[in-house]
Amino acid sequence: MMTNGDKKGYDDLDQRLSIKDMNPSDRPRERMMEHGAEGMTNAELLAILIGSGNSKETAVQLMQRMLNDCGNNLNSLGKMTLEQLMSYKGVGEAKAITIMAACELGKRRQLEKAEERAELSSAQAIHDMMRPILQDKDVEEAWVLLMNQKFRLIKRVCISRGGISETAVDIRIVIREALLCNATIIAFCHNHPSGSPQPSRDDHNLTEKLAAACKTMRIFFADHVIIADNLYYSYREEGRI
Repeated sequence: MMTNGDKKGYDDLDQRLSIKDMNPSDRPRERMMEHGAEGMTNAELLAILIGSGNSKETAVQLMQRMLNDCGNNLNSLGKMTLEQLMSYKGVGEAKAITIMAACELGKRRQLEKAEERAELSSAQAIHDMMRPILQDKDVEEAWVLLMNQKFRLIKRVCISRGGISETAVDIRIVIREALLCNATIIAFCHNHPSGSPQPSRDDHNLTEKLAAACKTMRIFFADHVIIADNLYYSYREEGRI
């Protein structure tokens, strides 16, 4: 029977079967990139962590066997000790600790409350979120707020920074950000360092282009809000979109 000391050295043997030795279509990293984490088995996810198996098993096969010994239950896997994990050929101290760390993170995630996403269905809500960010800027900044179909914020992105009176905005970047985040609703927001929220001709042109691009991509354009100190201008509230 192999001792723990022997197993530590086993990870360094040249004959171990690594993920690189597998067929490209079977490699867990490549499968995750193609199908996403949701399409991966537990064994494949664990195989990504350990990277290689042993002389007779790939990382995936080794993790399948380990999970089978645990009744294919991740909770049971999380209760395994360092010594129990290292009893498997190809699992040394470093890999065993990696598995234990992953299981512990899973436990901690379950204990934490999911972060509540801000609801941005009104110009006032957009103003309240963005004013602390934009109120002291001495140049214009343009931001896009990406939301799901319930007007819950997915992500906010600074699209451009410019001069005192204007900033250049590439409509393609706005749409790209929305598509990358699977956003179904977007709002646009920028500041006026001058202190006046009244839109300029350039603001009107930008709003029209954004509205047209969103219509083409079937994304709901919620609003374009201009922030100036405690004041704001909403294209939606003014009936201009």
